[in-house]
Amino acid sequence: QVQLMESGGGSVQAGGSLRLSCAASRSRYCMGWFRQAPGKEREGVAYITTGGSTSYVESVKGRFTISQDNAKNTLYLQMNSLKPEDTAMYYCAAGGSDAICSLLSSRYNNWGQGTQVTVSS
Repeated sequence: QVQLMESGGGSVQAGGSLRLSCAASRSRYCMGWFRQAPGKEREGVAYITTGGSTSYVESVKGRFTISQDNAKNTLYLQMNSLKPEDTAMYYCAAGGSDAICSLLSSRYNNWGQGTQVTVSS
């Protein structure tokens, strides 16, 4: 079991930036960021493998960057050029091996409590 704690959410105007952090009790897992807006299903935003390979949902490509600091067991999501449609609760998640790393939430079995991101127009 991996304990995860997100931070860094907040309220910004469109075009602004935020950096989310996720402190993990252990590393060496495929890690992902997900988001869920009211009335919508949870959506995979980005993931990163233990080897550093990344993948993003189309709507955030070129604006968001996922990264990790293995020495600190911390996952990051740098979000630039934020849009109102990015408003959601953001969750980090830890999965299994890199072989099953995915933007599908079913591939992850450890979740943080979430941090709210609100983007106003």
